[in-house]
Amino acid sequence: MSVAFVTGSSRGIGRGIADLLFKEGWQVVYSGTRKERPDNLPEERDYVGCDIAREADRQAALAYIIRRYGRVDLLVNNAGVAPLERRDILEMTEESFDRVLGVNLKGTMFMCQMFAREMIAERLAGVPDWQARIVNIGSMSAYTASTSRGEYCISKAGVGMVTKLFADRLAAEGIPVFEVRPGIIDTDMTKEVHETYDRLIEGGLLPVKRFGAPEDVAKMVLACAGGLLDYSAGQVLDADGGFQLRRL
Repeated sequence: MSVAFVTGSSRGIGRGIADLLFKEGWQVVYSGTRKERPDNLPEERDYVGCDIAREADRQAALAYIIRRYGRVDLLVNNAGVAPLERRDILEMTEESFDRVLGVNLKGTMFMCQMFAREMIAERLAGVPDWQARIVNIGSMSAYTASTSRGEYCISKAGVGMVTKLFADRLAAEGIPVFEVRPGIIDTDMTKEVHETYDRLIEGGLLPVKRFGAPEDVAKMVLACAGGLLDYSAGQVLDADGGFQLRRL
C-alpha cells in the first residue's frame, strides 16, 4: 500500500486532501501542530503531531512514518499559517514575518529536503513498487499582491521557487514535484472575509462564480499523486476558479 503524509490535515484544505487520498486507497498519515489526536478524526485514520517550523518535529514525524510503514510515497506540504493580524506592510512586524515564513517557507523547504532524501534512499534500497512524489500547496498569493498580508504573499512566492528547485533537482532521481495553488477556498482561513469575497465573486472576480472547496484542491493533488502528470514535473496547477486568467 502506498503511504502519504499530508501536513496540516486536521482541517480545511489539508483535511480535504487527506480524506480523498484515504478514500482512493492510500494509507494516509494525517498531521497537525497538536500532539494529541483530533477528536473529529476517525479511529482508522493515522495521525502524528508535527509543527513543520521545528526541525525536531519534522524528524520525529518522518521517523514515525518509517517505523510504522517502512516507506513514504507521497509528501503533501499543505501546512501553512496566515498572519495573526492583517497589517499594512508599513506596519508589518518582524515577529509576524518570521512566524509566517518560518512555517510556510522554511518549513516547506526543509520538509522537501528531508523527505526527498528518504525517498531516494528507499529507491536505492529497492523498496517494492517505488514511485515517490511531492506536492506543495502554494497559493494565488504567490503572484497577487495583498498589502495587508505581505508576509503571506512573500512566503507563498517562495514556495513557488522551492517547487521549481526541487522539481529540477529531483527529476533525475525519479521524483516528480508539483505545486497546487488554491484561490478563494471556503475554509476557516477565509471565514472572516467571506462576505467580502462573496461580493467580489458576484461582481465578476472569478469566471467560475463560486468559492472553491477543499475537494477542488484535493482532486488536483490526487491527479499528481496518481502519476497522471509525471511528465509535467514542476507543473503549477491553479485551483482558483480561473482567477489567474487575464481578462478584459
